[in-house]
Parts: sequence; C-alpha cells; structure tokens
Amino acid sequence: MHSPLNITRFRPRLLDAMAGYDRGRFFKDLGAGATVGIVALPLAMAFAIASGLKPEAGIWTAIIAGFLISLLGGSAVQIGGPAGAFIVIVYGIVERYGLANLLISTACAGVLLFAAGLFGLGRLVRFVPLSIVVGFTNGIAVLILLSQLKDLLGLTVAKMPADVFSQLHAMALQIGTFNPYAFALGLACLAGLAIWPMLLRGESKVGLAVQRLAGRIARTRAVQVGARLPGPIVALVTLTLVSWGFDLPVETIGTRFGGIPDGLPTFALPDFSWETVKQLVTPTLTIALLGAIESLLCARVADQLSGQPRHDPNQELMAQGIANLVAPFFGGMPATGTIARTVTNIRSGGNSPIAGIVHALTLLIVVLLAAPLARHVPLAVLAGILVFVGLNMGEWREFTPGQLRHFSRHYRLLMLGTFFLTVVFDLTVAVQVGIVLACALFIRRMSGLFSVELVTMQPPVLTYRLYGALFFGAAAKLDEAVNAAESAPRGMTLVLDATHLIYLDATGVDALRQLHRAVLARDGLLRLESLQPQPLEVIVRSGFADELTSGRPHAAEGQEPSGP
Repeated sequence: MHSPLNITRFRPRLLDAMAGYDRGRFFKDLGAGATVGIVALPLAMAFAIASGLKPEAGIWTAIIAGFLISLLGGSAVQIGGPAGAFIVIVYGIVERYGLANLLISTACAGVLLFAAGLFGLGRLVRFVPLSIVVGFTNGIAVLILLSQLKDLLGLTVAKMPADVFSQLHAMALQIGTFNPYAFALGLACLAGLAIWPMLLRGESKVGLAVQRLAGRIARTRAVQVGARLPGPIVALVTLTLVSWGFDLPVETIGTRFGGIPDGLPTFALPDFSWETVKQLVTPTLTIALLGAIESLLCARVADQLSGQPRHDPNQELMAQGIANLVAPFFGGMPATGTIARTVTNIRSGGNSPIAGIVHALTLLIVVLLAAPLARHVPLAVLAGILVFVGLNMGEWREFTPGQLRHFSRHYRLLMLGTFFLTVVFDLTVAVQVGIVLACALFIRRMSGLFSVELVTMQPPVLTYRLYGALFFGAAAKLDEAVNAAESAPRGMTLVLDATHLIYLDATGVDALRQLHRAVLARDGLLRLESLQPQPLEVIVRSGFADELTSGRPHAAEGQEPSGP
C-alpha cells in the first residue's frame, strides 16, 4: 500500500525468506555463502587496487556493504560489494578529487539511491527490454572469461589495461611466460566442477559407472555427505592443498597481494562541507546512476537464473543506498550488485539472503582469523571457478543462428548491440546506448502502426480514418491529408474519423492544427468524429477544441502551439 506521497514501504526480502526456512535450506545457504566469500576475497582486493585504493578498501566494502545489502535488500540471492564496472570511475575520481572526496561522493550517492528507492523509482528499470538484459548478461560472461585468462594461463603481466583489446594484446605479448602448473590447476578445477555432481549423484552414465565400480563405497554416508558439499569449495580446498603440498611455482593470493589485513577498520568521518558536496555533483550522480543500473539489472538476471520470486527494485535501491552511505565511513569504496558473485551464489545453492550474510561473515572470519591460510590459495584455481561461472552464466543458445532467426530485427539489433558495447566498452555505455536505441526502435515501430486511410471522396465531403497513435514520431503521416486539403475545392468539409485513434500528444495536436489551417485557407470545415477519451482530453486541454468550434486558430503560423 502506497501513501499519498507514493513512498515505498521498507520491507527487506529477508523477512519473507524466513517463512518456512528450515535446516536444509540453511546448509545450502551456508555452503553457498562460504563459497562466495572465498571467491569474493581476491576480487574485492583486485577491484580496490585497480581503482587506485588500498586492498583493504575493497575487502571492507565487500564485508560491510555486502552484509547490509543482503540484510536489507529486495533480492533473495543478490550479492553486493565492489564491482569491476566502478574501476574506471573510482580511479578517475581519486585522481581528480582525492580519496576523501571519493568517500564523500560515495556517501552522497548512497543518499540519492535510498531516496530513489523510497519514492518508487526502482521500478523504472523494469522497462529495460529483455533483449538488452540478455546482451548485457552474455557480455558480462565474456568479460569474466577474458578477465580470468591471465591467471588461468599463469601469465606474468605487470599491469592489465582496462579495455578488452588492450588486455588481449598485453597477454599476447607475455604468452612466453605461460605457466603449465597454473594452467593444469585451472583445468583440474574446471573438470572437477563439471563432473563433481555427476560422480556423486549419479546424474549421468559416467556417474553411474563410477558408482558401480566403487560398489558399496559409493553408497556410504561419507559420499552422501560429500554430495552436499558445493563443488567450488571442494576444488578450492583440494587444489590448494595440492599446490601447497607439492610447492608448485604458481601465483597465490599471498604472492600477488602481499597479505590480508587482519584488524577491524576504524570509523572516520571525511572532511565534509557543503561547498565540497556542490563540487562533487557529477561524480556523485555517476556513482548513483551506475550503482542503480548495475544492481537492478543484476537482480533481474538473478531472478531469471534462480527461479526465486521477483526482487523488489525499490527495496534493493534503499539497501544499496544504506550500504553506500555506511561503507565510506570505514574507508570503503562504492558498492553495487555483482554479477559474478551473485551467479556463484546461485550455482552454489544459495536460496535466501542468509547466503549473502554468510558471505560477508566468511570474509570477516578470513580477515580476522585465517589470513595466513588464505595466502596459499592459487589464483589459477579461483580463475577456474570464475571461468566455470562465466560459462554457465551466459545464455549462449540465444546467439545461435537458429535461435536468432526466431527474433525480429529490432530484437537482434538490441541484443547483439548491447553485447558488443558491453564487451568492447563498458556496462554503462552499453545500457545507455541500448536504452536509447530501444526507445528509437520503439518510436519507429509505433509510428509504423499509425496510418491515415482515405474512406470517401464525395464532394463536398472528404473523409479520412485515423488508426493508432498520433504522436511526434508519426505526425508526418498526416501530411497526406494536409496536401489533400490544400488542393481541395473551396468549401470542402474534411472529416477525420478518430474511432481507432488511441493516443494523441502535443505534436499530434500541432499536426491537426496545421491541417485545420489548410482547411480554413480553402474556406472549408474540419470535423473530428468519435474521439476516444485520451485524444479528446488532450484536444480540450490544448484549446484545439475551441479552435474547431470558433472556426479559427488561436495561434498564428509558426507560433508554438499550446499543449498538454
């Protein structure tokens, strides 16, 4: 129920998820949350470093913002935290305005996000076409795959560039540093993730054969318990032990990042002033816009993959706002919904916000207690996990020639265009261009539905019938009637049958005014018949109804017409 001010009520999805929550669901969430927490650790550090910040900025953002987004958000499975889409934006803000102003911009963006959700603006994202969502999802999947090639191959690249083609070029230049041990660990991880459920649950002929060979062992309690363990955890633990036990020469969390901070962050207020806030309007709006778009599109993707009830976009924006308001006071960076970690959560069995809370607590435990152990995790294993996530995340069937033939040209253009822009440029550009292109194609399609049909031409009466919506994209189609009026005999009555005219805007009224002037110039009469409620209301409010009654236009030629 909305108030008269259309303010959205504050109700986190966690409250609904707790209805009927049992031990089985908890253990699924526990395994999924632990998996995502482990996967999130190097990502959070890497995002912070690439953004020009210290590693702990990403870690505490993942812990604090991730906890608040899951606790207060409107999605059952979305995982929040630092995201790759923010790297370029955050780096630019830090370089231009400084770290303190980044924290202020992030906090102010949090206020804007909360206000947007409070006043119900989150539902506007649901107008994003499905073709854009599919193109965005597949584009992100490709970016995940490409971003993990360096660690999967064990290449030595001092600093990876931001754009895709530069990344591929940098990796090609360093192909001579290929590490077969890292590549073997990554492939073993991928293979293990693929066959783990089949071996232990008998989901294929291979699994059944292995179970027959194993005999009674395959039916023991240990195997039944093992079948419940998420594949990523099994791969991470076993391959880390292999790497550490054999002292393989591969890059690990410890060798790349030097270590993980093991103390709690301190609460600190940045130097805040109204003059500073006014100078940070552009970066604040940029952070808020990107955070809103990415989090809500990520939530839509999560809805499709998880089968959970649809997310509440307004509640999600309010949670994102609170998270971005709080995290900067602990040295955090901007946070939003994250595709890779959300999909990892879904694939690992996460089914409620508890998994996201566990993910944040797992990170906290690692930081406070298990930092020395996490140092030994090979980055190639983490790359294998994320490659598996990317392969399962993409809706590749939508890009096959057979499937593409079933779509309209408009759908194909939007989907492939969004995919291309996401991969080559970034998510923000892809979504902005995709939405503009969707609007342009929608206007073109709607204009194609409007038509003017000549019904009778029996002097002194000329009758046309209008179909569809007469709006700014279709107003030119009324030129045929205008030309006919200009060449008609004097004293002609022009009748417009508006029975099938369903929509009229100010530009449409202006087109009717031009037709009216052409008719009056020939001493004729213009009649509009059978108007539907919406066109009638617009005609009355614009004053055009009075012009028709008086027989003369209110505005001279070239003057701006009055409109709704």
